[in-house]
Amino acid sequence: MSDLTKIKEILREFDGDNNALIAILQRAQAHYGYLPEDVIAEISRARLIPPAEILGVASFYAQFRLSPVGKHLILLCKGTACHVNGADGIEAAVSEELGIADGETTSDGLFTLNTVACLGCCSLSPVMMIDNETYGSLTPQKAKEILRSCRQ
Repeated sequence: MSDLTKIKEILREFDGDNNALIAILQRAQAHYGYLPEDVIAEISRARLIPPAEILGVASFYAQFRLSPVGKHLILLCKGTACHVNGADGIEAAVSEELGIADGETTSDGLFTLNTVACLGCCSLSPVMMIDNETYGSLTPQKAKEILRSCRQ
């Protein structure tokens, strides 16, 4: 059960703005790290929006998370340039190093792996981002070394 104090504060800030659902979800996720069920229920209650509609919005946009993520969020690009330059091998190396697959979090809560369609760094392909830092021209070994340095 989440502390709903912050979401109630956020909802008050957007009181009267009928077009603020995405902004509310962004602020809630910034605070909670993801969108917990009870926070979605509170938004639903306060805004008179069915929970299914809120979940529809949250699941449509890749920026929203419905489950907790690790301390370090890994975004692995699987766009065309990265794919052609070995993104599948990078994903295999990351999965092997961490013992997780796309969308999963390590048991220690340290890393979450998410593949994305494009990070917009095609000239550096293959690319991954960890905590908003970009790592390019990756090889499987380089990816593993980066993960090991993050773990320390």
